[in-house]
Amino acid sequence: MDVKDYIRTIPDFPAKGVMFRDVTTVLQNAEGFRLAVDCLQKLVEDIEFDVIVGIESRGFLFGTPLAYNLNKAFVPVRKKGKLPFDTIEQEYSLEYGSAVIEMHSDAIKPGQRVVIIDDLIATGGTVKAAAQLVERLGGSVEKAIFLIELPELGGRKTLEGYKVDSVVQFEGE
Repeated sequence: MDVKDYIRTIPDFPAKGVMFRDVTTVLQNAEGFRLAVDCLQKLVEDIEFDVIVGIESRGFLFGTPLAYNLNKAFVPVRKKGKLPFDTIEQEYSLEYGSAVIEMHSDAIKPGQRVVIIDDLIATGGTVKAAAQLVERLGGSVEKAIFLIELPELGGRKTLEGYKVDSVVQFEGE
């Protein structure tokens, strides 16, 4: 089976006209979860890096087993107010308004090479904000990887200048 076969599509969630790509069906199936992590791992096999940065919350679900498999550090990026230590923050635009994400101020050391991971790339705004946090701490973003990509929403354009890769794409589906 392909990873796409494990992803459930829920029409009209959270709003009419939206086709929600649900990764819980990947996670609840041992073979699907292993396949997803293995496919994500293939996306970074030719890259030198030190740290995996996972974006709240589903980036944690795929980033931590990947970090474990590759013997890499894992750094969480969370919504504002969720991390217990000194943080840096980055605001980014949403369809209606804005949001803020944070990272611990000591999470990335100058010169560290980073792979950013999330379950899905749509417009790319959250990932770009995470990349900006990494760079503000002196790290370099080597690649951003995703289980799912929605190409028609333009995430790659938002992340122009960064290497971007995904396991499966849902274009116009």
